[in-house]
Amino acid sequence: MSEIFKLSPSDFAYLFEECKLCYWLKGRGLIERPRGIMPGVFNAINSRVQTGLINKNLKVLFSDLPEGEIVSQEGFVESTIVPGTSVYIKGKYDLLMKNPDGTYTIIDLKLSQPGEDKVEKYMTQLSSYKFAFENPKIGEALKISRMALLIFYPDKVEYKSGITYLDFPHTWMEVPIDDGKFLNFMKDIDNLLKGPRPEPNKDCPYCQYRNSFDSLKLEKEAKQEDIPF
Repeated sequence: MSEIFKLSPSDFAYLFEECKLCYWLKGRGLIERPRGIMPGVFNAINSRVQTGLINKNLKVLFSDLPEGEIVSQEGFVESTIVPGTSVYIKGKYDLLMKNPDGTYTIIDLKLSQPGEDKVEKYMTQLSSYKFAFENPKIGEALKISRMALLIFYPDKVEYKSGITYLDFPHTWMEVPIDDGKFLNFMKDIDNLLKGPRPEPNKDCPYCQYRNSFDSLKLEKEAKQEDIPF
């Protein structure tokens, strides 16, 4: 039986694009990069924004957004094996919205500056959640008919009666659905993980650190072998 690999959707936009060796090492369960430290204020803002949307109709809150009720926040999904590969999806999404026609929209909430590059950057991540919802390992399948980014970025600040008000305008960005492109991407990752160890990325600081450590280790071992006893 061939080895099965778990894929985290959040790794697609950054880890996979930044360094194939680091991605290969994590995907094969060998070693992970140290986790980045997210400032507590961003976690606090993100949590409060998401919680405030639960059971709310986006159209009522923001007239320029589509009709639909936010029914779930930061839930975990796990898929069946992606066809033609040895990989499956397991991860945590941001928001799930039920559309008026009974289908669902998967929404990724971002606290960042909006830009058209965001659509392409996060398309695979959202597509992987879509696949997991429509092909769950356990439970009922849900039809995802729409994917989107809901981006908040601070614009101005006001001080009134001893309270600080920070204005966060929103931007809604539709992410196109392309199941064929997603499946091809999954096959590329499958081939990478089943293949030989990739070469280090010369621009990756983590690869540079590993290489320096290995060099120091070999130098130390060589000195120990030279001790005359």
